Amino acid sequence: MTTPGTDTDVPIENGKQPVVEQRLHPVTPLRRAWAPVAVLIGWAVHDPDQAQRQLTRLATTTLLLGLAVCVLGGALYGFLTWWFTHFAVTDTELRIRTGLLFRRTAHIRLERIQAVDITQPLLARVAGVAKLKLDVVGTDKKDELAYLGEGHARALRAELLARAAGFAPEHAHKVGEAPARQLLHIPARVLAVSLVLTGATWGSLAAALVVPPFLWFATHSLWTVLATGVPLLGAAGASSVGRFVAEYDWTVGESPDGLRIDHGLLDRTHETVPPGRVQTVRIVEPLLWRRRGWVRVELDVAGSSNSVLVPVAPREIAEAVIGRVLPGVEVPASLSRPPRRAGWCLPFWWRGYGIAVTDSVFVSRHGLLRRSLALVPHAKVQSVRLEQGPWARFKGLADVHVDTGANKTVTAGLRDAQEAAELLRGQAERSRTGRRDARPDRWMA
Repeated sequence: MTTPGTDTDVPIENGKQPVVEQRLHPVTPLRRAWAPVAVLIGWAVHDPDQAQRQLTRLATTTLLLGLAVCVLGGALYGFLTWWFTHFAVTDTELRIRTGLLFRRTAHIRLERIQAVDITQPLLARVAGVAKLKLDVVGTDKKDELAYLGEGHARALRAELLARAAGFAPEHAHKVGEAPARQLLHIPARVLAVSLVLTGATWGSLAAALVVPPFLWFATHSLWTVLATGVPLLGAAGASSVGRFVAEYDWTVGESPDGLRIDHGLLDRTHETVPPGRVQTVRIVEPLLWRRRGWVRVELDVAGSSNSVLVPVAPREIAEAVIGRVLPGVEVPASLSRPPRRAGWCLPFWWRGYGIAVTDSVFVSRHGLLRRSLALVPHAKVQSVRLEQGPWARFKGLADVHVDTGANKTVTAGLRDAQEAAELLRGQAERSRTGRRDARPDRWMA
């Protein structure tokens, strides 16, 4: 598979099918050329006084020559890093070779790939290129190919998913991108209203408006006000405008390679929720959303950065989408509350706790103003723990912690001690049988 602008080599490995090495898109050097310039900008920001003194000592001609050298040096650096970067898809792995002075070769086993996402920052969309990000089992950092032509990125993504699903190498490139059926689309108006009705938005905005004037009257220091006010304004923007831009045009579709999520106003992102890799599903219900019946669905996916499935939707629609992520799972209509004596450990807020156990999932709820309901498939439970503090032991209460493969913990808090002990034993058995009967974690299987 080749595209215009990619240079290819064709070495032979042990008489097997040729391994085609390819380069990234020719616009990639422009992305890397900014590194030397960024170093100079960082130095100037770190010590502005020293930078200003050094610049005033230079003549205009010297300054222009220095700027030209930096630009040419950055362009050369970008070109060389692009020239020495290659990737190839073999029968068993994706191989990425990078490095100008220090060479690095990444060998990514195809069966270990659990998600392949395509992202397009604004300038990349203008240039018609895309970034390919790979989630691999057992690694925290994503490997990426930046940048590829948009069509090339989609074709390579389809080939990698086909190889990961078990298709033969000679047929994988013919499979193409699997068709998707749309399950959900979030209108911009609904997303905007949901952000207005989110407590975090108003809390961060109130802090940004109240704290700086208070600091000014207390200290009369402009730097103190700016050092505090700017981050608060940034947090307020991130919780409102930033989320709107990131979650704009949110679409969830179903395909043989998993659930596809497309979103973004400026930067477009095309993510995949890999089947069988979801460890926990959380249904979040802020206080001001309840009158409208809206919820937010979040995910814990092992080794993946995908964390949101549905930013806002009516509860019945959100539960239908959850049913596609966790086939056969239904959200329990009622949960068991802790005993009333739990109020001695957590006054008033104990009423927000609850648990339920079904044949397929362990369910725990917490929160009174902002409810969060966690569903953990029994097959994804890695360990179960029981904890009792001194006061909880005096009141005959205990917490049961369920650890998942995404290094997250779901807690059933303030349970009766005897009930907690039985829950501990029962969940250990359900987890063992759940892993034995679990479906394979493969695409298109």
